[in-house]
Amino acid sequence: MKRSFYEFLMTLRNADSTEPEAEFAANAHRDQSFPKQETDYEKISDYLELNAGYLPSMTIFDEAYQKYQDTDRK
Repeated sequence: MKRSFYEFLMTLRNADSTEPEAEFAANAHRDQSFPKQETDYEKISDYLELNAGYLPSMTIFDEAYQKYQDTDRK
């Protein structure tokens, strides 16, 4: 079974990092409404555009989602 994007994103969490993806992961972890079971790019993107003031650029999400796809292909 394919893991959700959130499950992948949590592998990028690192409290000691200031990298944008690590900060995105930490903020998503604190976001109680984040769609934790979702795998679909459009649905996650729509959620983030409307609800994630903590994400300074959608490019961060795009890059993380690409890594998610690349990882799940292996």
